[in-house]
Amino acid sequence: MKGLGSDLNDICGKDWELDGGGDHGDPDLACAISLLKENNQVSIPLVVFGHMHKELAHGNGFRKMIVVGTNNTIYLNGAIVPRVKSLGDDDKRSLDDESPLSSLEAKGTARAFTLVELSKGRVTRVAESW
Repeated sequence: MKGLGSDLNDICGKDWELDGGGDHGDPDLACAISLLKENNQVSIPLVVFGHMHKELAHGNGFRKMIVVGTNNTIYLNGAIVPRVKSLGDDDKRSLDDESPLSSLEAKGTARAFTLVELSKGRVTRVAESW
């Protein structure tokens, strides 16, 4: 989403360039949202996008993953990379054999999900879950 900051740790900041900075948001998405709000008076409580990795390049920390924009629209970056991690032996033992995650493939991995709860057209909760 274009216009959400140009610092390298901003939700759409360019972190891969050594001099840092710059907004790498999507101008087409920004235009579409603007037109929807302008022409239809549509309330947009949540915009979800990805590809801007949570962990910054060159070991520079982590990206801001949520921004509250104008009209209380929440912009959420769901790009957690890697999305699948290998579990250590202690983590594997903690999975219940009756759990849906008890398959041989799943017992060795954890997967990242971003969960969003909405109520009455408003975002009430955002959580990252493994």
